[in-house]
Amino acid sequence: MTLAIIGGGSWGTALACVLAPRFSTVRLWVYEPDLAARIQETRINDVFLPGVELPGNVQAGHSLEEALSGADVVVSAVPSHVVRQVYTAMQPWLTARMHIVSTTKGLESTTMLRMTEVIRSVTGPGYRIAALSGPTFAREVATGHPTAVVLASDDQGLVTEVQWAFSGPTFRVYGSHDPVGVEIGGAMKNVIAIGAGISDGLGLGHNAIAALITRGLAEMNRLAVALSARPETLSGLAGLGDLVLTCTGDLSRNRQVGLKLASGLDLDRILDATPMIAEGVKTTAVAIELASRHGVDLPIAAEMHAVLNHGRPPREALQRLMSRTLRCETE
Repeated sequence: MTLAIIGGGSWGTALACVLAPRFSTVRLWVYEPDLAARIQETRINDVFLPGVELPGNVQAGHSLEEALSGADVVVSAVPSHVVRQVYTAMQPWLTARMHIVSTTKGLESTTMLRMTEVIRSVTGPGYRIAALSGPTFAREVATGHPTAVVLASDDQGLVTEVQWAFSGPTFRVYGSHDPVGVEIGGAMKNVIAIGAGISDGLGLGHNAIAALITRGLAEMNRLAVALSARPETLSGLAGLGDLVLTCTGDLSRNRQVGLKLASGLDLDRILDATPMIAEGVKTTAVAIELASRHGVDLPIAAEMHAVLNHGRPPREALQRLMSRTLRCETE
């Protein structure tokens, strides 16, 4: 079978590495033409995943038509703010027989839609679409470290087919019937990870991180359930698993944003210093708006929103969380 991976960042490149043994041909679409040519020539993505050589059956290029024509499975790994734009450009070469798998962890700012909803709004009905999420650092996936993820769709047949197509010795794919929970978990954990980075950057200790992760999970659960997700999904790989990884691992882009904010750096300077996308920065404002519409309390996300968008000092934000009105833990 032929796999098209749309997005040549670290995650798309890592997926090309780990899934290459499962497909006869893997086509990696790269937005930057010069980078695409360099990857094809050197077999290394020197911008987003330096030092990792791509398997021989991976072809890098800049043409959507060449990437998509005849593909059996289409995996998208582009930032959330360009998903609609990219899928609109992809539309001439998409067919209903393709399996579409979204791996982007975020929410669309203008519509507050999940990524599979954005894709569906472009393709229309009749397309088979799933969301893949879970605790995944791209470099570890690409270099063969054991990794478990979850694939979610209302189409159980699609889940089963992609599970078998993707799973291998180092990459285990679990199935789920709850795309809402999986996608909300994948988006919200980035927001909490910014707070975790701030906490560690301020030297507040292990107790604080444990509390932040636990209460962050409660916020993720409240929002997801309000949007019709199953609460048990947030206890799984796309919820708790990804939350722990992103809050504690130094490869986490969102955690790094929090660490640098705690050191006093300006947000614009932090974001300009790397080509990597920290999805939590954009997701925070969307999460707050969604919570407001559904009457859900997200105190950690609200404080992160104030830090990111209104200049609230990071230390003050965490102090405000500690001084909130006392309540029962399960409320």
